[in-house]
Amino acid sequence: MLEPSTVLAFISVAIALIVSPGPDSIYTLTRSISDGRTAGVTAALGSSTGSIVHTAAAVLGLSAILQTSALAFTVVKFVGAAYLVYLGVQAFRSSEEFEITPDSTSYTPSESFRSALLINVLNPKVAVFFLAFLPQFVQPGSSSALQIFSLGVLFASLGFVYQAILAVFSARARRVITEREFVKTVLRVASGSVLVGFGVKLALERRTPS
Repeated sequence: MLEPSTVLAFISVAIALIVSPGPDSIYTLTRSISDGRTAGVTAALGSSTGSIVHTAAAVLGLSAILQTSALAFTVVKFVGAAYLVYLGVQAFRSSEEFEITPDSTSYTPSESFRSALLINVLNPKVAVFFLAFLPQFVQPGSSSALQIFSLGVLFASLGFVYQAILAVFSARARRVITEREFVKTVLRVASGSVLVGFGVKLALERRTPS
């Protein structure tokens, strides 16, 4: 059983990591502003679900494959990088499908959930991070698998709360943004550039030797 002091220490470190800007939070922010609060919250849920997938993979030992196999790490890395670049290019597009308007949406909630889930799951660095980070807080004397899974769910829950708050507040600025064409253009270019940038960064990541 996890001690309260251990849980508090974990929460402190987890929050510091969660609030750091990354592709997950950037995607949630983009969906909230372009498609509204519901799309943003479902994107946050997709990202958190991805964290639980990584936790389960760590418990089952699947993440260890990414840590030890250069081929597996490289394949997942480039698939994830390509997907981020694809989303960034989509954001650059100026067709009506991707125009930010007060009442229309370019992504349904289910599409936002799926995209956020894939962004998270297809990042091998996240898988290796969970494999290395969660066991640091495991205490001897009880099931390590149960402790790791519990910590992973807690991490995912904290991440969801943060991103959901981000989604709600950013969605409130949606109507103001849609009234200014220049701001819409800047947002589209900025979000596209950031997503492509994260994709390139992921593609250039090197596997940490085991």
